[in-house]
Amino acid sequence: MFLDFGQVPAFLIACVVVILTPGVDAFLLLRTSMRSGTRAGLWALGGIHAASFVQVGVVISGLGVVLARYPVVLVALRWVGAAYLLWLALSITRGLLRRPEVDEPLEAVADRPFRRGFLTNITNPKMLLFSLAFLPQFIGAGQPTAQLAMLAVVFLGLAALWELLIVVAASRVAGGLHRPGVTTALDAVCAAVFLTMSVGLVL
Repeated sequence: MFLDFGQVPAFLIACVVVILTPGVDAFLLLRTSMRSGTRAGLWALGGIHAASFVQVGVVISGLGVVLARYPVVLVALRWVGAAYLLWLALSITRGLLRRPEVDEPLEAVADRPFRRGFLTNITNPKMLLFSLAFLPQFIGAGQPTAQLAMLAVVFLGLAALWELLIVVAASRVAGGLHRPGVTTALDAVCAAVFLTMSVGLVL
């Protein structure tokens, strides 16, 4: 059997649970879209999923298993990811402490959203480890490489749809919420989340 579609129903249920659990990507998209609009949010979403395709490709090709055999590589990647999340948290905090007299224009707030989305995801080893642990459970009787590719496409497609909803919803409500108190609270929450996740990566 080339593809085992009997695994799809259980896989879809598992996907929904995983995708709806908030993570770094969701908070990054929420902040980017509310502060900088739909276009910046879409660029960030594109960066996130470009990194996801790289990581899933590593798993499908078998390189993920090889990397998992060398803990030092994963440890190094964890520290890089933690350092980047810490940098994001400190950057947001610095902006909060600066307290400009006038709100920054949207273009100034959106600092290379594609690159930020890509780096946030590609430096997070949890996505790679998750793919290594999660996807193979649903291979079933299918041809392993083809089944993994199908599962990856389904998972990333569902994740992209959910995150697209986050971008659209956040950017639409941003107009009514774009007040100093609201944006400050949003930045503070995101900084706290990024800092917490940074610590969590190295513990």
